[in-house]
Order: sequence, then structure tokens, then C-alpha cells
Amino acid sequence: MAPIALETPPAHQFDGARVLVKPWTRPEKTSEKLELAELPIIDLSLFDKPGGKQQLANRLYDAVTRVGFWSVINTGIDDERVLRQFSFGNTFFKEPLEEKRRFPCNFAEGEYFGYRENSRWIGNTGVKENVEMLNIPKAIPAYANVGKHRIVEQNWDEIASFHRDLWEKVIRKLFDLISIVLELPENYLADAHAYDEESDDHLRYMIYNVRSQEEWDKAQAYSKGGHTDFGSLTLLFSQHIAGLQIRTPEGDWKYVSPVDGGITCNAADTLTFLTNGFIKSTVHRVVTPPKDQIDIPRLGLLYFSRPGANTPMKTVPSPLLDRLGLIPPEDKDPNKPVVSGTEYVRARVKDVHYKTVLEKRQGTSFEFKGLKVQNHYE
Repeated sequence: MAPIALETPPAHQFDGARVLVKPWTRPEKTSEKLELAELPIIDLSLFDKPGGKQQLANRLYDAVTRVGFWSVINTGIDDERVLRQFSFGNTFFKEPLEEKRRFPCNFAEGEYFGYRENSRWIGNTGVKENVEMLNIPKAIPAYANVGKHRIVEQNWDEIASFHRDLWEKVIRKLFDLISIVLELPENYLADAHAYDEESDDHLRYMIYNVRSQEEWDKAQAYSKGGHTDFGSLTLLFSQHIAGLQIRTPEGDWKYVSPVDGGITCNAADTLTFLTNGFIKSTVHRVVTPPKDQIDIPRLGLLYFSRPGANTPMKTVPSPLLDRLGLIPPEDKDPNKPVVSGTEYVRARVKDVHYKTVLEKRQGTSFEFKGLKVQNHYE
């Protein structure tokens, strides 16, 4: 059964007038000197050139096995279209709370489509989370009945086109390259995450609302929120407000610098499961912005690719992984019962988000039918 965003009818109905979408532009970059992580750059303009895929796969090898983060450039996604999506997100977060609450995420069932309100308390700090999200499912028939907020409904053709193009022009190519790294058929991982199949992929509009320095200090003293992502690939578009940090292979926390015209990408937990740890799901966090940006909301545009209901969460039949001894005998058994990508992701979402207070989880882990991941990183 396809998930749905729960509908909470508003106290009064909006009049149906078209929402005015004001253009959003990126704020100025910080003038502070930050310690930046050096990320590999994957130039997708080489993808269709002779020898280009193998060249890119060779470069991506280090990114996915050691760093876990990288940037892609020359994606074929015009920045004008990217800024338009940012503008939709910015407009949505300025909508009345009544409208935003119409379609909340159904965390009780581990479903992440819809609106996530900044309603959870951070332990006993007296401070709430400052994050809001709107997660939009793939533009396929299976999700045609998922509730759409009016900004999404009124601009659906444009959003749906961007949604699919992002998968075709960027995500599919990255999965092809990773399949080459693993010596699998080129389309193996793309088929396991196919756009037209049911999965909990989503385009996300996200905002970190402005906090005072005191509120940031209290929240960060409680937990800096180091984590890994739930799915297979995450794409993050450039927005200029510093705050994202990754834990480097050396164990240091360093800022991720946006690449002009590029997209920051990272591997996530289910891709680690599918490769039995060969591909790295990198720990990252969002910290207090620099002082010259602390009064600016941090608007985000992201895409999360997740394996679906037909993708078994066991080690893929990669010749490379086999030579490295990373395919357990039980994963070679076609009759062994195994959890699907959707089952795992929804169980993880429910565990993390179906609560009213964000508690400390140091030293704990999440386990679901043999799949295990650490809950928290400092």
C-alpha cells in the first residue's frame, strides 16, 4: 500500500487563490575563515564521452569508500530551475501554520511524506528543534493520491519535472558509476532504486529557522546531532549558509563548502548495507552558523534516494566484494528471507521521529531484522 500524508482539515478553507512565489536568492557567503573538508569533484559532463564512465568511476571509488561525501558538477540541471525550487520552499515555510499542518508526516507508520513541524523539544533544555521540512514523493502513479499542499499543487508540473530530471540526470548516473566500481552490470543499482517503482524517495524543502546564540548553545551542549542518513544517496544543493560539517576519515569535524553550480552528495546507510560496509555512510551534522550568518534562515533543497519494496537488503552480488570476502554465505542464498528497503527505512524513520522529545542516544544503536546502525555520533 502506498503511503499517504495524513490530512488534517484546516479550521477554515483557503480561498484557492494562487500563492505568490517570490524569487529567492542565495545569501552572501560567510567572511569567517572555516576549516573546510576537501571533497572529490565528479564532473558529469564526462559521463557520455569515450572512457568517461570508467574515469569517473575510478574517481568516485575513493569518494564512496573513504570520504563518503563528494560534489558533482555539470549535471545538466540549470541553476535557474534550482533557485525556483528554493523559492517554492521559501514560500511554503512562510505559509500559515494551518496550511502547513494540513498534510503532516505519518511518523507512526514510518512514512516521511508531508510536513514535519519544528515541534520536538531538545531534551530538558527548554529549546525546540528549529528545523521544518516538506517532503515530496516521486511523481509516479503510486503516489498520485498523496496529499499536496497548495504551493505544491499549484506548481506540480514544474516540481514533478524537476523531481524526475534530478533522478535521471544525476542519481541514475551516480548509481551507474557505483555499479561500475562494484563490477556489477551498469544498471544494477539504478534498477534497485528505480524511479518508477514504489520507494520512499523524496524531494525536500527544509529550513533551519533563526535561533539566538543562547538557544544554539543550549541545543548544541545537549547534542550536536552527528548522524548518518537513512537511505542510499543524498543530494544537497548549494545555499551558502555554513553549518554542515562532516567527520573526516581522520576523525576531525570540517565544514562542507558549497561548489558553485554543483551538488554535494553523500552515501547513506542502505547503500552501506547493500555493500556490507564497503561504501561509507559518512557521519555529518549541522552546527551553529558563523556570527555573520546567525540571523539568516538556512533554507535547504535536498533529494533523498531510498531503496524500495522490491529491493532486498542484503549484500549485492559484486565480483569485487566477493574477492574481498564481503559477501556472507547467507547473502548468496536466494531463499533466505530478507527485509526490503522500504521496510527498513520506515522502521528507522519511526524510531527516530515518532516522539515528542529528542533524547540523548549516545552509546545506543538501532537494529531491525539483522540491520544495525549507530544512533549518535559526537
